[in-house]
Amino acid sequence: MAIDAVLFDFSGTVFRFEEAAFHDARLTDVDGRLLDTHEIAEIMRRLTAPVEQIVRFDDEGQSAWESRDLDPVLHRRAYLEVLRQTGVPDEQARQVYQLLLDPDAWTPYPDTGDVLRALHENGVRVGIVSNIAFDIRPAFADRGWDRYIGNFALSFEVGAIKPDTRIFKSALDHLGATPADTLMVGDSEEADGGARALGCAFALVEPLPTDERPDGLWNAVRAHGLLTT
Repeated sequence: MAIDAVLFDFSGTVFRFEEAAFHDARLTDVDGRLLDTHEIAEIMRRLTAPVEQIVRFDDEGQSAWESRDLDPVLHRRAYLEVLRQTGVPDEQARQVYQLLLDPDAWTPYPDTGDVLRALHENGVRVGIVSNIAFDIRPAFADRGWDRYIGNFALSFEVGAIKPDTRIFKSALDHLGATPADTLMVGDSEEADGGARALGCAFALVEPLPTDERPDGLWNAVRAHGLLTT
């Protein structure tokens, strides 16, 4: 049957946390040396890797890491430790972490708004399914894109983390969609590809810098027969 619902991941799929967010932060290492662009890019990567564990934790930290997307307190604890082990001083680590939580610090991909609007106008139901411990709705609402989203299935609200099928099922149930007629689009084969266990189609996009991926979402949905005219 034809696809009539699309689920999108958030980070690395429709928005990206980019080096530009640190433009005014003047980040330094513990010795006060300004970090260069490569070091800032590595910090960004460590904050947004969808499944990869970047650093080693003690037992308490490991527990926080594994449950980080279910609880805002554990999320903060885990990522402040990631930043500490990356060499970011504590005060700046807290500043960086607050940026991560700021919807205005996230950059949409060039085609995000147009694809969301086109799907909505063509009667395709849209949901966002994200492993995340903070509310990302303002990133859409601030741009007027929330009107195109039928459901936000956020792990810390649903109580399940991709690839657990419960988070996908939550989105499908709220949208009134069936797996066989649904496409999941995301940047992680491991996490987002978990939707296939329910019978959804899956399209993988690369979490490239936004200026290097101008039409990734268009390509993903068109490859599954959507928005082809």
